[in-house]
Amino acid sequence: MRKKILFLAGMMACCTWAGAQEISKTWVADKGNGTYQNPVLHADYSDPDVCAVGEDFYMTASSFNCIPGIPILHSKDLVNWSLVNYALPVQEPKEFFDKAQHGKGVWAPSIRFHNGEFYIYWGDPDYGIYMIKAEDPKGKWSKPLLVKAGKGMIDATPLWDEDGKVYLIYAYAGSRSGVNSILVISELNAEGTEVISDPVMVFDGNDGKNHTVEGPKLYKRNGYYYIFAPAGGVAAGWQLVLRSKNIYGPYESKIVMAQGKTNINGPHQGGWVDTHTGESWFVNFQDKGAYGRVIHLNPMTWVNNWPVIGVDKDKDGCGEPVTIYKKPNVGKTYPVATPPESDEFNTRHLGLQWQWHANKQDTYGFTTDLGYIRLYAGSLSKEFVNFWEVPNLLMQKFPAEEFAATTKLTFTAKQDGEQAGLIVMGWDYSYLSIRKAGDKFILQQAVCKDAEQQNPEQVKELASIPVEYLKMPGVADNEWKTVYLQVKVRKGAVCTFAYSLDGKKYTTVGEPFTARQGKWIGAKVGVFCVTPNDGNRGWADVDWFRVN
Repeated sequence: MRKKILFLAGMMACCTWAGAQEISKTWVADKGNGTYQNPVLHADYSDPDVCAVGEDFYMTASSFNCIPGIPILHSKDLVNWSLVNYALPVQEPKEFFDKAQHGKGVWAPSIRFHNGEFYIYWGDPDYGIYMIKAEDPKGKWSKPLLVKAGKGMIDATPLWDEDGKVYLIYAYAGSRSGVNSILVISELNAEGTEVISDPVMVFDGNDGKNHTVEGPKLYKRNGYYYIFAPAGGVAAGWQLVLRSKNIYGPYESKIVMAQGKTNINGPHQGGWVDTHTGESWFVNFQDKGAYGRVIHLNPMTWVNNWPVIGVDKDKDGCGEPVTIYKKPNVGKTYPVATPPESDEFNTRHLGLQWQWHANKQDTYGFTTDLGYIRLYAGSLSKEFVNFWEVPNLLMQKFPAEEFAATTKLTFTAKQDGEQAGLIVMGWDYSYLSIRKAGDKFILQQAVCKDAEQQNPEQVKELASIPVEYLKMPGVADNEWKTVYLQVKVRKGAVCTFAYSLDGKKYTTVGEPFTARQGKWIGAKVGVFCVTPNDGNRGWADVDWFRVN
């Protein structure tokens, strides 16, 4: 039995929960018998890239507007991954990203190790190509450096050649530049800090066969330059590889992995990595709608200096993605590892599973040594329509196809209209919250369809909850209540909400809601506290958030 003391405005409350130390993981790829199942990460780590340093593997992924951004994951065997850091604590330009900028920001970063340092490059489609670096990927990274300013440039990857030259390959987003489906290469200075040449187009996907070519990764092997790039679209495309003896081409092209007869759509962009034992592997994503772009691991072999990704049953040089396969040979067996999910909020550091929808402001909330995190009510705009505008949503990725998320929070209200709750956020969203209305709290469910299109919420009041009072001499009383809120997610991302006042008996309420992905990200689940008012704000003390 685990106990935790929760302090609330001088009042002491105590809660217990049997088995708190034994929180189950919702998805484990390692089957424990020398094999693994895909996806190796059933979570939205889109546009992954990987590099190997000795016996260690590091992965990063797109983070768009979510902060902290640019996740750093670590593995010893390419199957068991731990989330160990974020390389981007603040997104620049700060004033722009202090607001929720859905789908903007970090697109398809690449991670490389060169001369004792880790480098990450990415394209921000509105500002240009950035670079950061660090000697320790688990430590502090440098501030973003803009190596090439401009609109539309995305998916950047460097290559340090044997002759000392440095190259950068990237693509273009048609939404910003008016052109797409092309890949270009520019030269960087020796430090990798500045683009020093005009771009040269090396591949044109407007050939009637390879539309939407993007996400290029640049490598060199056996005298060939290789470009790995998906084409055909995120949900239904294939993995293309180009090769040439000359960095600027001309390049031959070959499809090296496609869905084939499998039920794994895409499969889409990723990165090639070799183990220290000489095996080649490919980490890529599969688009699963509301669940985001989940991570797969596929074996890779070389035939006549062409890679073949997956299993090539008909020996045509194009593989199909695997579902269950033997684990990489890394010389050892490592324990199961997965990114974090549940959080007891027992430390001064927020768990790495959490991200905000914009740059964090101090007054969004505070961690404590008291066993909870305090979220202050963020003020909604005077033109508020729905939560698409709200930056202070504390959320994490869906971790599996089916799971339950439950939170205990104590809501302290100051003014009518303030509310705190549990939210499933995407283009469509729904939340279960308690809202102050006079001398009571109202339990309510909100549903919003196509939030980006500024459609209003549909709110249904479900129950009236009596409040408790803390007398505050000389000022208005604090009105507060402890509630337990829960969402269960079933296959198809169907969400059902429930609540409890004692943490034991839960009552299912509201209507089932089908989650939908957000703008370039999967649906997310988390907590919030907001107010339509200015002035003195209420707060929610979140005791814990448990996923199982």
